[in-house]
Amino acid sequence: MKTTRRTLLRTTAGLAVASPALVRAQAAWPSKPITIVVNFPAGGLTDGIARAFGQHVQQATGQQVIIDNKPGASGNIGAAQVARAPADGYTFLHSVSSTLVQNRVMFKTLGFDPDKDFTIVSGTSSGVLPVVVHKSVPVSNLKEFVEYAKANKVNFGSWALGSSAHVFAQGLNEKFGLKIEVVTYKGEAPMWQDMGAGQLQAAMGSPQAFNALLVKGEIKPIVAPSRVRAGKFPDLPTSAEQGFTDDMFTVRGWLALAAPAATPKPIVQKMSDLWVAAADSEPGKKMMDSFGLTEKPLNHEEVMKDYEVLKATIIPRIVALGIKPA
Repeated sequence: MKTTRRTLLRTTAGLAVASPALVRAQAAWPSKPITIVVNFPAGGLTDGIARAFGQHVQQATGQQVIIDNKPGASGNIGAAQVARAPADGYTFLHSVSSTLVQNRVMFKTLGFDPDKDFTIVSGTSSGVLPVVVHKSVPVSNLKEFVEYAKANKVNFGSWALGSSAHVFAQGLNEKFGLKIEVVTYKGEAPMWQDMGAGQLQAAMGSPQAFNALLVKGEIKPIVAPSRVRAGKFPDLPTSAEQGFTDDMFTVRGWLALAAPAATPKPIVQKMSDLWVAAADSEPGKKMMDSFGLTEKPLNHEEVMKDYEVLKATIIPRIVALGIKPA
């Protein structure tokens, strides 16, 4: 078809008036404060990274970044709130990957659809989360812990229902016929409080969050349930190095910065770039070092690909464990 001046003007005019407000909003983003909902309490890894990286976003854009902690229901409450938020680039969710992956088979209802309601902006490695025991538990490795659990009552702390800690403990129960009781908390901070009080015999979590207990000698690490050893604990063997080679004993996942699914792609891409760059900022590097994190965050394209891998790997594993939806 021959393109005339009239048809060209009609076409370009149509594009211009399609959504002028949206075009202006994207070009000016951000033009007001950004809220990042953290669906766990203050004091843990998810909250710490959100605050440090959010500080970089604030410095880079000149707009205030507000961290809003909305814990509860293993992260579902905060996630549902963001799922219902306007998809304008001013409300994000910072969560753990289990909220979007494990929770779909851990709960009968979520209040949101992980795949339809969200797009993942970036993924930050959660690093190595060692398994530690209370000082009263006379073991120094995972094999000794299994033997101890066969003869003693063990309460194992988990920061959320269906978390990596939950899957790890349930895996031990299934594999070795144990009766470890998984105690679920609304985040790491209250879990470590109970560990310090001696109400838990074991737990798994981030080194920075349990460091105070470690310094006091209240706990001791027994295994790194990961593919590599923890930077903070180079002498602590991994599960595989201790002979526990089943996939369920090797934790894999990341912290997810997510946005409502309809958020304009240019905004998602810009926020992704800001979040990845935050790892190299002064507050970002300081926070990552305190948690022993060394891997750079995944950008939007990378994390969306890995999201599919996580779902294909972890969901069948939870189903196989027979954990009944709550």
